[in-house]
Amino acid sequence: MNNLIKNMAIWLVIALVLMTVFNQFSTRQSAQAPMEYSQFIDEVKQGRIAKVTIEGRTLKGTKSDGRRFTTYTPSDPWMVSDLLKAGVIIDAKPEEEPSLLMNIFVSWFPMLLLIGVWIFFMRQMQGGGRGGGAFSFGKSKARMLDETTNQVTFADVAGCEEAKEEVSELVEFLRDPSKFQKLGGRIPRGVLMVGNPGTGKTLLARAIAGEAKVPFFSISGSDFVEMFVGVGAARVRDMFEQAKKHAPCIIFIDEIDAVGRQRGAGLGGGNDEREQTLNQLLVEMDGFEGAAGVIVIAATNRPDVLDPALLRPGRFDRQVTVPLPDIRGREQILHVHMRKVPIAPDVHAEILARGTPGMSGADLANLVNEAALFAARSNKRLVDMDDFERAKDKIFMGAERRSVLMPERERRNTAYHESGHAVVAQLLPKTDPVHKVSIIPRGRALGVTMQLPTEDRFSMDREEILQNIAVLFGGRIAEEVFMAQMTTGASNDFERATEMARRMVTQWGMSDSLGPMVYGENEGEVFLGRSVTTHKNVSEATMQKVDIEIRRIIDTQYSLARRLIEENRDKIEVMAKALLEWETIDSEQISDIMEGRAPRPPKPNKTTPTPPKDNTPPAAPATTTTPAQEV
Repeated sequence: MNNLIKNMAIWLVIALVLMTVFNQFSTRQSAQAPMEYSQFIDEVKQGRIAKVTIEGRTLKGTKSDGRRFTTYTPSDPWMVSDLLKAGVIIDAKPEEEPSLLMNIFVSWFPMLLLIGVWIFFMRQMQGGGRGGGAFSFGKSKARMLDETTNQVTFADVAGCEEAKEEVSELVEFLRDPSKFQKLGGRIPRGVLMVGNPGTGKTLLARAIAGEAKVPFFSISGSDFVEMFVGVGAARVRDMFEQAKKHAPCIIFIDEIDAVGRQRGAGLGGGNDEREQTLNQLLVEMDGFEGAAGVIVIAATNRPDVLDPALLRPGRFDRQVTVPLPDIRGREQILHVHMRKVPIAPDVHAEILARGTPGMSGADLANLVNEAALFAARSNKRLVDMDDFERAKDKIFMGAERRSVLMPERERRNTAYHESGHAVVAQLLPKTDPVHKVSIIPRGRALGVTMQLPTEDRFSMDREEILQNIAVLFGGRIAEEVFMAQMTTGASNDFERATEMARRMVTQWGMSDSLGPMVYGENEGEVFLGRSVTTHKNVSEATMQKVDIEIRRIIDTQYSLARRLIEENRDKIEVMAKALLEWETIDSEQISDIMEGRAPRPPKPNKTTPTPPKDNTPPAAPATTTTPAQEV
C-alpha cells in the first residue's frame, strides 16, 4: 500500500510540472487576442484605439470599449506620429526577455523528464518496491501465512493417516531441530506429495505448518513462469531469501510439474525460461549454500513428468503418497465437513461413506455442499438423509433434465434398454449390484443404470471384467428383443466394452491364446520427447491375432447377455413397466422384480410433492454408470 501511494505521488508531481510548463507558454498567448497590423491601422484611423504599449516590435493595446489586443509591427517610422495624431496614449517599455534560468529549464526539461522516468522504471524492474510496483518482475509471489493466520492442524485433515504419520517427523524437526541434529540426522530438504486431484495435498502441507507453528510460504508452479527470460529464476532466488529470513519455515509449491518438467525434452529448445527456473530451483535446494531450516513441500498428480534431478536425494528425496480415502477415511472426512452444516439425526456418516467408494476429499466436500443446497431450496432447517441421496444422484448421474419431452416410443425404448442392463447385472454373480435405474434424462444420457460396489476394490479379476462386458451389451440386446430395432444409444456401451476387451488382450495378459505379453505400440508423450515418431513393437500377423481374440471375447459375452435376456423376458417386461410408471426404481424394487414379486411402490419424496421419485435407502451410490442414450 505504501509503494502504491509513493508511485501515485511521483506521477502526480510529473503531471503538475507538465501542466505548469504548458500553462506558462499558453498564458502569454491566450491573455490577449491577436490582431492583424492592417486592421490595427484601420482601427487607429477610426479612433477606436485608446492606449498602446510598445515593447520592441510587439504592440499591446486597449480599445475604446475596453477590449485588449496585441499585434506585431514591422519597421514603420511614421507609426508613432500617426498614433499621436489619432489621440492614442502611447507607453513604451523595453522588450521582455525570459530569464537565463527559465531558458535552461525549458530547454533541458524534456531530457530531465525522460531520465527521471527511466530511472523510476528501472528501480521498479529491479524490485525497488517489494510486490507493489507494476514492474517488480523479479520478486517472489509467494504468500506467507504465519502461525496466527494459519489455523489448520492435523485435526482438519482426514482420510490419509499414513501420509500424516510420514510427515509428522517434519513437525517434530521444526519444533526441536536439535533432537535430530545431535545424532547426526538431517531432515529431508524436500517432500513431494503425490496423489489424485482433491485428495488433500495442499491441506496436509498447511497442517504441517499449523502444527509446527512456523511460517508457511505458498506459491504455484505457474507463478514462476513469465514471458521474460530470467524472471522465474529471480523469483526463486527471492523466495528462498525471504524464507531464510523466517527460518525455520515451509515453502509449499503447488503443481510443481508446471516448472519441474524434464529438461531437454519435447519439441522445443532447451534454453527457455522454464528450464532456467528449474535450474535455479535445483541449486537453491541443494547447491553450494544450503537453505538451513527451510523445508520445501511440493504437490503434483503427475510425478512421471518431473525431472530426475528434482527427485534425487538431497532435493525431493522423500515422496509421500496421498491416496484416495478408504471407507474409514471417507467417514472421517465427512465428519470434518459436516461440522459446518446443521445435520439431521437420520444422517449417518458411516452409511454415506460406504456408498461413496472412489470419492476424494474434494468430492465429499462437494457432496456435503450439494446436500446443504438441496435443503436450502426446500426451506429446511436441517440437512437430512434425503438431501444427501439427492446430492449423490446429482453427482454420480448428473442433474435431472425434466424439461426434455421424449416421445412415448423413445421412452419405452429407454426403459427396455436400462432394464436389459439391470437384469443382466443382477443375474451375473461377479458384477456390482444395481443400486438404481432411471429413465429421467440426466446430463448427456437419456437413462442411467447405476451399480454400486459392496466394498472398496483395488483390482479386478478376469471373470469380473468379462461379466461387466456382458452387462454393457444388455441394453442393445433388450432393444433388439423387445423393440425390434437398434438405436444409437448403445454407442458408448460398445466403446467401453471394446476398450476393456482390448486391454485384456494387449495389456493385462488375460488371453489364453496370446498369453501374458503386452501387445501394443509405444504411447509416450510428445511433449516429453518420448514418442516424436511411432515405433511398432508387434508384427501385422500378431495384430491380426489380437483382433481375432478381441472379437472372440466380444462375441462370447454378447451371446451370454442375449441368453440371459431371452430367459428372463418376464422380469424385463415388469421392470420396463415400472420404469415407465415411476421413472426411477431403487434396489429394493429391483430385488422384488428379480424374486418374482410385484415391485413395491416408491417411497414418498420428502421435498417435492410431484411426481413420486426414488428415495433410495441409505445403502450408498455406485461408482459405475451406464448411459442409455446420448443426446
